[in-house]
Amino acid sequence: MSILVFTSLVFLTSLFAGLLGALTGLGGGVVIVPVLVLLFKVDLRYAIGASLVSVIATSSGAAAAYVREGLSNIRIGMFLEVATTLGALLGAYLTARVSSHSIAILFGIVLLYSAYASLRGRARDALVGERNPLAARLKLYGTYPSSPAPEQYCAQHVPLGFGIMFGAGTLSGLLGIGSGAVKVLAMDRATEYARR
Repeated sequence: MSILVFTSLVFLTSLFAGLLGALTGLGGGVVIVPVLVLLFKVDLRYAIGASLVSVIATSSGAAAAYVREGLSNIRIGMFLEVATTLGALLGAYLTARVSSHSIAILFGIVLLYSAYASLRGRARDALVGERNPLAARLKLYGTYPSSPAPEQYCAQHVPLGFGIMFGAGTLSGLLGIGSGAVKVLAMDRATEYARR
C-alpha cells in the first residue's frame, strides 16, 4: 500500500471517528485504535498514542459547541476533569508496564461492555433529590435548556462521580480510547443507581 493510499484511508477513518466521537461523546478512539491495529497493522502502543492526540481535537471542538448551546456545565466538567486527568496519568504510567496482549483484551472488554450498556436501555425518570451539601459547597449546580423554561439541577453523589471519572481516565490513558467511552455510560448508570 502506498503512503498516499494509507494517508487517505486513515484520513477518511479519522473523519468518521471524529463525527462519531462528537455525536456520542464516546471519543473517536473506539474507532481509531481498532482500525489502526486490525486493518493497518500499526503497533498497539503507537495506535493508542495517535488516538489520544486525535481525541483532544475532537473533544475540544465538540465541547465548544455543547457549551455554546448551554448543554455543558463548565464548573462540573472541570471538577470531573481533575479526576479524569489524574486517572489518565496513572493509565499512561501503566501502559509501559502492561503487556500489549493484556491491553488488547482489556480494550475488547471495555468496548463490549460499552456496547452492552448502550443497548440495554434504562428508565428515564428525572432524578429528584435534596441539594447535595458537597455539590452546593463546590457550586456544582446550574440549569439546562428545557421547554417551556430552563430546568435547575444540582450534582448528586459527588465522591462517586469523582471516583468513576478517575477510573475512566485510567482506562483512557491505558487504552487510548478517550474516556468518554466509559464516562458517558458510567454517569448514565450512576444516575440509575442513585434512584434505587
